[in-house]
Amino acid sequence: MLDRVTHAWLRPSLERGAGVLRRCGLHADQVTWLGFALGAACALAIALQWYAAGLALMLASRLCDGLDGALARLTSPTDRGAFLDIALDFLFYASIPLAFAVADPAARALPAAILLAAFIGTGSSFLAFAVFAERRGLHSDAYPRKGIFYLGGLAEASETLICFVLMCVWPAHFALWAYGFALLCAVTIVTRLAAGWRALA
Repeated sequence: MLDRVTHAWLRPSLERGAGVLRRCGLHADQVTWLGFALGAACALAIALQWYAAGLALMLASRLCDGLDGALARLTSPTDRGAFLDIALDFLFYASIPLAFAVADPAARALPAAILLAAFIGTGSSFLAFAVFAERRGLHSDAYPRKGIFYLGGLAEASETLICFVLMCVWPAHFALWAYGFALLCAVTIVTRLAAGWRALA
């Protein structure tokens, strides 16, 4: 829901940052891997209950996630790069609820499992539609710069990051954030299924 607004707001800064990275000789795929490594370190920090460190690593990881696409567009975007970006993003998203569950399994295992199940629903509906949109030559007017058809919804990357930040800032309320965001994901699943059903009719 917020991704279009945040992308437009952040684009000039990300493009300037990508220009600096390009002059330093970095490739978009390298930035993608760096972002994933920072995300993995974030998950480890959360599992160890180092929530402030986890938050800092998370923000650095998501900054890399914005910079890699901007850097790719300055050079030549590739299918391999787009594939790597989306695959590692989904692994990062799954790692955070898991890390919170590892930090306190007795209190957090169930809400983390429900949130991960919701993530499977949002991710599978998103990727399944992208496959058939590509097959039919459909393009997203809302997200024309994305490497695949980006089917939006109530719970997108921006909302997910906000939820993860809240979890790190107030970890004692993890169950509240997890159940609340799982509900937003459920609404997103329904709207994506409906949109996909109509678009592919």
